[in-house]
Amino acid sequence: MGRVRALVMTMLVVSAPSLGAETMRIAVGAEAAKVTVEGPGLSSGADSDDAAFVPTAGASHVLTLTNQRVVLDGAALETDAVRFRAADNGTVTVAGSRVRGDVVVMKGRTGLQVVNVLSLEDYLTGVLGSEMPTSFPIEALKAQAVAARTYALNKKLEQYGQPFHLGSSVLSQVYKGLDAEDEHTREAVEATRGLVLTWMLQPIEAYFHSSCGGRTESGLEALGRDLPYLQAVDCPCGSLPTSHWTLKLGATELKALGAAKGASVQVPGRSPTGRARRVSVGSRVVDAVTFRERVGYMKLKSLSFEVSKAKDGVVLEGKGFGHGAGLCQWGARVFAEKGWDYRRILAHYYPGTELQTLY
Repeated sequence: MGRVRALVMTMLVVSAPSLGAETMRIAVGAEAAKVTVEGPGLSSGADSDDAAFVPTAGASHVLTLTNQRVVLDGAALETDAVRFRAADNGTVTVAGSRVRGDVVVMKGRTGLQVVNVLSLEDYLTGVLGSEMPTSFPIEALKAQAVAARTYALNKKLEQYGQPFHLGSSVLSQVYKGLDAEDEHTREAVEATRGLVLTWMLQPIEAYFHSSCGGRTESGLEALGRDLPYLQAVDCPCGSLPTSHWTLKLGATELKALGAAKGASVQVPGRSPTGRARRVSVGSRVVDAVTFRERVGYMKLKSLSFEVSKAKDGVVLEGKGFGHGAGLCQWGARVFAEKGWDYRRILAHYYPGTELQTLY
């Protein structure tokens, strides 16, 4: 597998001056029964980078999936996918997002899937403003840009030849298209153009999160990925008010988690950084990641928490937001405010990695 991955990497580097490594295919939203595509001077063609595009009649088109066939403006197509492009590199509006590049509407498993095909650098300007506040210092934004570029390329290598490389939700990297761009995201992306983090000449799995609460988590503990560059390191975000939170779980919520009335919640096992490994709810013991999923990722912000009894339930007092592995975004902000540049920030959160210019 490693040799195959290295060969694909070489192919991408060689083809980078054209499209290759610089092009991403991003699934925008979930599959839908109906898709509307709008844009100035639209043309359409096959789902291929070198396809011949033909101008369409009108600036808005409706697609549905009927009898397992893609239907465009009431006419069934002979193919399972159609690709749209706006004139003069204009933007296309689809699935509630304004995006750069081409838009592919294809047959999915149960409906129509929208895929945005665009350059990696354009993709990153939309990711950066979706994943990190654009008010953060520019060196923090640059660090995030490199991490996001590396993460995207790593996933592209994993999904090489598939209909799309990444989704657009928090399960991949949040991508909101043009609505998340501004001058700061464009500056950070352009200043780091082509730069990726590598380990033994391969793009790393550059995970990142909002806040670690004072110490990051190893890849093995957080993600089940024993990666040498995802180790626990100290972080200055723990002193920030934004890193601390409180969650009350009442009797109704505990019952939904399978606890009998009056049952306690305890943490019988923790990682070396103090994060929960297992959680007991009454007589039941579950994996802590499963517990967080059941409570809700946005409610139970991290696995670094203490439990205390409360009237009609329990109170969880915690710190951090996210899985805790890799780049801590709020920590990067603090380091940048202290004068660290993005290279030093990345070296801290991904120890042992190298920065390389891919294209």
